[in-house]
Amino acid sequence: MQPRSPSSLSLYTPAQMGEVDRLSAVNVPVSVLMEHAGRAVARAIRRYEQPARVLVLCGPGNNGGDGYVAARYLAAMGWPVAVAELVPPKANTDAGRAAAAFTGPRVPFAPAEAARVDLVVDAVFGAGLSRDVTGLPVETLKAARRIVAIDIPSGLDGATGQVRGYAPQAAMTVTFCRYKPGHLLYPAHGLLGRLILADIGVPDAVLASVPANTWQNEPGLWKLPVLGAQSNKYTRGVVSICAGQSMPGATRLCASGARAAGAGLVRVAAGSAAPAYKLGQPGLIVDEAPLATLLEDQRRHVWVCGPGLTEAEVQDALPMLLESGRSVLADAGALTACTGQPDKLRGVSVITPHTGEFARVFGPVGANPPEQVRQAARQINAVVVLKGASTMIAAPDGRLAINIHATSALGTAGSGDTLSGVIAALLAAGMPAWEAACAGVWLHGEAGLQSGPWPVAEDLDCHLGQARQKAEQAQG
Repeated sequence: MQPRSPSSLSLYTPAQMGEVDRLSAVNVPVSVLMEHAGRAVARAIRRYEQPARVLVLCGPGNNGGDGYVAARYLAAMGWPVAVAELVPPKANTDAGRAAAAFTGPRVPFAPAEAARVDLVVDAVFGAGLSRDVTGLPVETLKAARRIVAIDIPSGLDGATGQVRGYAPQAAMTVTFCRYKPGHLLYPAHGLLGRLILADIGVPDAVLASVPANTWQNEPGLWKLPVLGAQSNKYTRGVVSICAGQSMPGATRLCASGARAAGAGLVRVAAGSAAPAYKLGQPGLIVDEAPLATLLEDQRRHVWVCGPGLTEAEVQDALPMLLESGRSVLADAGALTACTGQPDKLRGVSVITPHTGEFARVFGPVGANPPEQVRQAARQINAVVVLKGASTMIAAPDGRLAINIHATSALGTAGSGDTLSGVIAALLAAGMPAWEAACAGVWLHGEAGLQSGPWPVAEDLDCHLGQARQKAEQAQG
C-alpha cells in the first residue's frame, strides 16, 4: 500500500473545482483541459467496455464539451458514435468549439435514440447541478441500456451526494483531477459503477492555491503514534470506560477494541456492578471505587461514556467527567441521554452517532449531510463521527473526512462499541481528536474488511493489530 499525501486525498466541491478551472486557465486553457478530459473518457471506454454502438448525450456546458471531445476520440478509434444535443452550446464557448470539431452524425435527444444503441455516454449535467433533473433528460437516460458518466451521473449533486430528481445507475464514471465529496457519499457512490480518476494536467500550484477542507479518509491524512524503545503502558495511554449495570457486553466490546488498537491499559469503572465484569479478559482492570475517586488519578485522562449505559447512569457520570476536564468520547447511551439537548455534550472531545442518534440530538441530517455534520461539530465544539456507509468525521474548525474504507458487514450489534474503544485508544496515545477519530474509523473499517463476509462484533478486535500494521506501512 503506497503512502498518499493529504493533497492527493483532497476532495473538491464543484464550486472549488470551478475555481481551480478558472485559475488553471491562466496557464492551461480550458479547451486544453477539455481535450484531455474527453480523451481520458474515450480511453477508459476503450479499456473497460466492449466495442459497441455509442450515443453521447451532451448538455450545453463544459460537461457536454467533454462529451463532444470523447465522441470525436471514440470515432477516431473506429467506434460507431453519434451525438445528441439537449441544447446546442454557444458557438463562441469552449464547449461550442468542441461541438464544432465533432463531424460525426447527430441524432435527436430522445429516449428512442438512447434505446437504439448499446452504450450511452452521459455528458448532460456535471457535478455542479443546482436543480432537480426532470423531463426529457430523465426519460432519455432511463431508456439507456448501459451508461458511462462523465464527471458524475446526471442528477447527482457533487457536493452532497444527493439525488436531484433522478439519477441513472452508471456502469462507469470518469472524473478528473480530484474526487468530489459526492463521489464518496451515498446514495451517489452507489450509482457510479467503476470510478476512474483521470489526471488532465491541472497544475499542482493551482490546486495548492485552492485549499481543501474535505478529504478522503486514508493513511497519509493522519499518522499513527509509533512505539519507541522506552514506550510503556502509560505512554501508550490509559483508556477508562464507564460501565453499566444492565448491558455489560457493550462495555466489554469497547474495552476489547481499545486494547486491540494499542491502548497500554484499559480500566472499567464498574462500581457495584464489578462482579459482572471480573470474569472477562484477564488483562482488563475492573474498578469498584466510585467515579469521583477514580478521577483523582490524573493518568486516566481519556474516558468513554455511553456504551451499555442507561440514561440515568449517563446523567450521573457525564457531568462529573466533563467537570473534571477529561477527554471524553460519548456514544450510545450518552447520546440518547442528550436527545434534543446537544449543548449537554459541550465539553466532550468526540461523539460517534449513527444517523438515528444524530437525528435525535441535532435533528435530521437533511439534504446536505456534510454541512449538517460540520454544523453539529461547531455547535458542541467537538469532533462528530457520523457512522454510515460513508462515515463523515467533522471537526469544529470545518475539516471533514469521508470514509468508504469499510464493509456493510460492520452493520452488526456491538460494532460501534468496538469503534468507540479504538478511537479512545488513539486519543489516549496522544493523537488530536480529529486525527484520532479519522484513524480509528479507518482501522475499524480495515478490521471489518479482514474479518470475512459475516463478522460479529467480537471478531473485529482480532484483526485490529493487522489493520494497524497496514496503516503504519502505508504511512512510511
